Amino acid sequence: QVQLVESGGGLVQPGGSLRLSCAASARSISAYLMGWYRQAPGKQRELVATITSAGTTNYADSVKGRFTISGDSAQNTVYLQMNSLKPEDTAVYYCKMRYGIFSAIDYWGTGTQVTVSS
Repeated sequence: QVQLVESGGGLVQPGGSLRLSCAASARSISAYLMGWYRQAPGKQRELVATITSAGTTNYADSVKGRFTISGDSAQNTVYLQMNSLKPEDTAVYYCKMRYGIFSAIDYWGTGTQVTVSS
């Protein structure tokens, strides 16, 4: 019932930057956890960064110091600023938002491609 749409992906050269955006259709409820995941061909989907409704953030070791997650759970929006991009950052990036009090209900976007290449 909650639709997520990502945007901002594209082709960038090593060392460049991109900003990903995600917006959910939910209006009467707020996510208590929002995050970004990525999946490269032949690889498992992995966590990139998360942010709670209280503003607490968590990052994968591979992106610490380079990526910054921000957002507003009340508005059901989340962003990922990616700097100093490396070829190994190439993947499809997915937005996730978690709802629910007694049990977690996750909603996922359809993904946006990020390609880092010279």
